[in-house]
Amino acid sequence: MLAIDVENLRKNFKVQKNREGLKGALLDLFKREYREVAAVNDISFQIPRGEICGYIGENGAGKSTTIKMLTGILVPTSGHIRVNGYVPYQDREKFVRGIGVVFGQRSQLWWDIGVIESFQLLRKVYRVPEQEFKQRLDELVERLQLQDLLTRPVRKLSLGQRMRCELVASLLHNPSILFLDEPTIGLDIVVKTEIRDFLKSLNQRYETTILLTTHDLQDIEALCSRVIMLDDGNIIYDGGLEQLKAKWGKGREVHFQFAAPFRLEQLQKLTQGYEVAWSAENEYVAKIWIPLHVNVSDVLSRIVGTADIRDLKIVETNTDDIVREIYKSGNADAGDSNANGETLSQTEEKEGSVAHV
Repeated sequence: MLAIDVENLRKNFKVQKNREGLKGALLDLFKREYREVAAVNDISFQIPRGEICGYIGENGAGKSTTIKMLTGILVPTSGHIRVNGYVPYQDREKFVRGIGVVFGQRSQLWWDIGVIESFQLLRKVYRVPEQEFKQRLDELVERLQLQDLLTRPVRKLSLGQRMRCELVASLLHNPSILFLDEPTIGLDIVVKTEIRDFLKSLNQRYETTILLTTHDLQDIEALCSRVIMLDDGNIIYDGGLEQLKAKWGKGREVHFQFAAPFRLEQLQKLTQGYEVAWSAENEYVAKIWIPLHVNVSDVLSRIVGTADIRDLKIVETNTDDIVREIYKSGNADAGDSNANGETLSQTEEKEGSVAHV
C-alpha cells in the first residue's frame, strides 16, 4: 500500500522582475513586472508504507517546496497528491493526525516554556488520550534520553537537545509518516549518530514511513535504501543507493603498506592480465585502482601470497563524490560505463595519472 503518491506535481511562483537603475526602481514602484518560476516541475513518485526514502538536491532544487506541498502547507499549481489516502491541502484536519514533521531550521516548540509543557499543548492539539500520551512520552523520553530536559525552557536547550525534543514532539501522536527536512543540520557527529539510530529503530519497530531531505549524505547512507534526486525542480534519479554507487562508482582503491621496499614493476607483473592501475607514494606505500567489474579478491590473492604486507585498506567511492559528479553532469543517466566499467572521463583521468597494466 502506498504511503505517498505523487503524480505530475508542479509548483510555480511569481517572482518580481527588478529593473536596473533609478528609473527602473521608480517604474517598479508604480508598475511591477513578474515572471513565473517552476520550483517543482511535473514530478511523479510513489513511496510504499514502511520505506525510508532520501530526498536530496542542491539548494533551490525544490526539496522544501515538495515537502511543504506533501504536508499541506502549500497548494500545488497542478498535479495530484495523496498522503495516507488524503489530499493534504483539502483534508487538513484528518490528514495532520497521521503525519509528523520536523523542519531543522524551524521549531514547533514554544520558546519560553518548559519542554514538557510544549508536549502537553501538542497532546491537546492532536487530541491524544492522556493514558496513550503518557505511555508514548515515557517511551520516547527514555529512548532519546530527555529526562533532564523536560522542565527546561526551550530557549535554554542546545541545538542537539532541541532537535531530540523536536523529534519527540513530532511523534507524540504516533504518526504513520514522518517528514524530516534537514533534521541533523548543524549537529555534531555524536548527536547525528543518536538521531540516526533512533530513526532506524522507529522504522523497524513501527514501520513508520520516513521521507528525509538532507545535505548530509551520511544520513542517506545510514538510513535510506532508496534515493530520489532533484535538480532544478526535476527528478534526475529515483532508485536504490547501491545501484547509484554501482553505476557512478569509480571502482575501489586498495592502499598497501609493505614491510620491505618494492619496485612498481614487480607489482605490475603480479597483477598482469587484470585491468588495474598502480601508483606509488614511496618505496613502502602503493595504491592499486580496481574497476567495479574486476573481482577484488582475485587481485588481492595475487599480491598477498607473494609480498610481505604490513597493512592494507580498501576505499570505496564516496557517496558525496558520486552526487557531486551527477550534479555536474545534470543527469544521473550520464554515468553509463564503457566496457571496462569506467566512464570516459574516468578512463582519461586514470590514463593520464597512473601506470596501467
